[in-house]
Amino acid sequence: MSDPTNRLRVLFVDDEAMIREVMRIELPRMGHDVTVCESGEKALEVIETGSFDAAIVDLRMPGIDGWRVVDHLKAVSPDTQIIIHTAHGNLDEAVTAIRRGANDFLQKPCKLVDIATVLQRVASNRTLANKTRALEQRLKLVEGSAELIGDSAPMQRVRKLISKIAPTDSSVLILGETGTGKELAARSIHEQSKRNNMPFVAVNCGALPEQLVESEFFGHRKGAFTGADTHRKGLIEMANGGTLFLDELGELDKATQVKLLRFLESGELRRIGENESFHVDVRVVCATNRPLQEMVDEGSFREDLYFRVNTFEIHLPTLRDRTDDVKLLSQHLIERHRNKHGGRSVELTKDAVEALKTHAWKGNVRELANSIEYALTLCNGERIIASDLPDSIGATTSSTKPVNIDKASGLLWDAGETKTLREIEMDLIYRVLDKHHGDKPRAAAELGIALKTLYNKLNQYEASGAAG
Repeated sequence: MSDPTNRLRVLFVDDEAMIREVMRIELPRMGHDVTVCESGEKALEVIETGSFDAAIVDLRMPGIDGWRVVDHLKAVSPDTQIIIHTAHGNLDEAVTAIRRGANDFLQKPCKLVDIATVLQRVASNRTLANKTRALEQRLKLVEGSAELIGDSAPMQRVRKLISKIAPTDSSVLILGETGTGKELAARSIHEQSKRNNMPFVAVNCGALPEQLVESEFFGHRKGAFTGADTHRKGLIEMANGGTLFLDELGELDKATQVKLLRFLESGELRRIGENESFHVDVRVVCATNRPLQEMVDEGSFREDLYFRVNTFEIHLPTLRDRTDDVKLLSQHLIERHRNKHGGRSVELTKDAVEALKTHAWKGNVRELANSIEYALTLCNGERIIASDLPDSIGATTSSTKPVNIDKASGLLWDAGETKTLREIEMDLIYRVLDKHHGDKPRAAAELGIALKTLYNKLNQYEASGAAG
């Protein structure tokens, strides 16, 4: 069985020593991992510390019989496919077991080919479930396919690189400022890969609660820690056969970096509270807006993990570096919004296009999307004019205004323009953020303020801009 996605973790429970020994040898030959138990008591013990894709269970055993094992499996591991292994003449028991939650049965004595066929059916069902999950994810993406919009030279280079590396299984590191479309680029890699009919699982590493990062990544057993009331698959396991996208990779702490590196090197995963590892086949694509090489030099990011995730590196351009794409992007966003809401056709006037092209776009494509939605809400008829756009865009419609430079602060503003203290402060904050490529901890350190204070100022300023 060459396809790693067909590899199963199998629990085999039977009190006959000869049958157990045959399964101990033959199931790995079929390409599966097997745990063999000689009794129901041992099976219950193993179930508490491991997880399985399939369980082949003999019903009639001394002590704790197969009925108890089946019931316990259904209670604690509902995803496990249960196959009853029963002697000829006990088919009524097999029917009863299926009614109690078993998925299939094998009649003793059975041939190895029959076992292989049943397990292949389990693997196919698992693959189908993954494909169904992937399809559901696509249907939720009302934006449609992961198309990278833009005809500018920088975007043409990005698309060409993606087309070359997507068919491989190599790891990819996507770099770029916030809002440049790193997840969209990752989805484009996935859709052009051989894994495109399997799940794409996106993880925002910066948004994971610190105390739950390991559980979110690797999953856990019921009772593994306080609050673990049920078994849970980790995000890595959910991506089996597909693509795992790790956004904000630079936000992971050193302890999680070590565990992630161990998985990437071995492909072996172990849920919290379990003793046995199992194989997961995923392609890893990472992204960050932080300077990982500098973090490696400082010691805050592991060098071995950096090289592991950075087989290929893609740099996404800022919207400021591809202003020729602004009109095309805006029209795409307008069309997407119309398709979502069944609205009217709307066009951009020349003055609106000029205003959009001359804006600074510190928030990149994400800011442009918000601005287009704002304009669509306010515009009358079938045209968006410059005055329909947010005031923050109208304030930067010309790039030819003379500027003054304050020698003490280094701040710039239009000649003859009076700026409030708040605006001067935000000019300085954005200049320092640009200097550090959006790295907020570094910017806060240079500004001499707490990171929380920087976030508060940005949020307040953006909120006041939206209100205006």
